[in-house]
Amino acid sequence: MIRGAELFALNHMTAPKLRPAEFFALARALGLFKVEIRNDLAGNAILDGTPAAKVAEAARQADIEILSINALQRFNDWSDARAEEAQALADYAAAAGAKALVLVPRNDGEGRGEGERLPRLSEALEKLKPILSTRGLTGLVEPLGFEICSLRLKSEAVAAIDAVDGAQVFKLVHDTFHHHLAGEAALFPNRTGLVHISGVDDASLAVREMRDGHRGLVGVDDRLGNIAQIKALRAGGYAGALSFEPFAQSIQDMDIRQIQDRLAASMALIAANLEA
Repeated sequence: MIRGAELFALNHMTAPKLRPAEFFALARALGLFKVEIRNDLAGNAILDGTPAAKVAEAARQADIEILSINALQRFNDWSDARAEEAQALADYAAAAGAKALVLVPRNDGEGRGEGERLPRLSEALEKLKPILSTRGLTGLVEPLGFEICSLRLKSEAVAAIDAVDGAQVFKLVHDTFHHHLAGEAALFPNRTGLVHISGVDDASLAVREMRDGHRGLVGVDDRLGNIAQIKALRAGGYAGALSFEPFAQSIQDMDIRQIQDRLAASMALIAANLEA
């Protein structure tokens, strides 16, 4: 087993061309037992109509735990259509054996006003509580650091969760990329249910210019401060998975051997730095 493998998980965005069974096999080849699956991969499960039971069986055969389905998009823009989408995705998550549903906020420049952010967020969480709790799912709220996002700060997410008495249903996603972009000091390790990790190496980018396409694996030239963030979260009591979520096309275009080797190297680097 790769040193420190028990710390990590894989998001399907790491290798989006792999079918679920192949993706689960990649995780196991790295000594990992936890993954996140996605509902936004064209030509792949879930969008291609793969039944949840088939995903659940593939995970069972590989001895894989599905941490989450990523994600219910624009969750804080609540409507009847969003409610139907949430129910369908929550049904799929439960049937697939997932433990949680990632909740991603509106990210198009709308809904950012001082008088609308918290009310709209609280409304969505209130409506999502019974949908998730009746299916035994956790809602993982993921603030995005982009300046156009309607939910950038974890402090606002925590305030809304508490406003609807939702601490038993909702936890935070701490994404190291988005935390860096948002510039928020607060970490909330005891309210965190999952950590997404990725790295940005390009020294020419200003922070406000960083986008998903710049997100690779965590390496020696990482600009996001992944190691410092992870150390602080662990010191504060977070003991959950660190889930690799790179979006860079260069990573997604790698063959399975290349991505396995690159992931192994990144895992070893992070584990060694955490021990130092």
